[in-house]
Amino acid sequence: MQAHPAAPRRIWLCADDYGLSPAVDQAIRDLVAHGRLNATSVMVATPAFDRAAAEALAKLNAEAPRVAIGLHVTLTAPFKPLSADFAPLKSGAFLPIGGMMTHAFLCRLDRQLLGAEMAAQFAAFRAAFGRPPDFVDGHHHVHLLPQVRDAVLTAVQRFAPKAWVRQCGRALPLLQRFADRKGLLLDLLSFGFCRRAANLGLRTNPGFAGTYHFGAGMPFAELFPRFLDRLPDGGVVMCHPGLVDDELRRLDSLTTRREEEYAYFAGDAFTLALTAHNVTLA
Repeated sequence: MQAHPAAPRRIWLCADDYGLSPAVDQAIRDLVAHGRLNATSVMVATPAFDRAAAEALAKLNAEAPRVAIGLHVTLTAPFKPLSADFAPLKSGAFLPIGGMMTHAFLCRLDRQLLGAEMAAQFAAFRAAFGRPPDFVDGHHHVHLLPQVRDAVLTAVQRFAPKAWVRQCGRALPLLQRFADRKGLLLDLLSFGFCRRAANLGLRTNPGFAGTYHFGAGMPFAELFPRFLDRLPDGGVVMCHPGLVDDELRRLDSLTTRREEEYAYFAGDAFTLALTAHNVTLA
């Protein structure tokens, strides 16, 4: 008797950083239009994000749902807060990620100021798209940090209770987790994050993949198939496709790697990897 093939795992392939620059936005929209992405998270606190960028993205869902649109909570330099009195700042902008992590782990952040900034970013998203986000995550994974996670989850419960929130714990055996120090830190932070989210009745994704060293190293075409190993149904793969323009160079050090990711997702090797792993986009 012939066994039926297993149903494909349905995953979210989420492009972070929509709103970072016009060229990044264009690349993400192009991939969505061609069925190569099914989620993107939006930075509402960037100079390049405006109503036109929001409308161009929302238009892709006009005839049928193509892409889940989330809020990419932003609390790190070089970006500036949307609320009036946020602190601490450096030269009028958020602290770099290292400084933000230090303040969060030492519990030096003000809960009221965090709450006000969360409210401002959720309000900016609603103003741009006319609705709450489908999901919520964080630039540089700030939403997982102590203190910040409580402010983010409280804001989701208040402003977008139907949204799911991204946890970044990987579905890997214990020994394999130690091979990626960044991934291991995210595993540890996600444990407490998931517990708090569950206590508030909020949904989280069952698995996560996509971290890697952005410097010189393994080509993305070799990395991506590994992200699909052991990823459960409903899991999230984070990615950063884009094209490079002056605005991106001004704001972010991740440039040519974005173009490498964009080229991979636009090509045949990507679809072959999905087929080989019996994976489809949710």
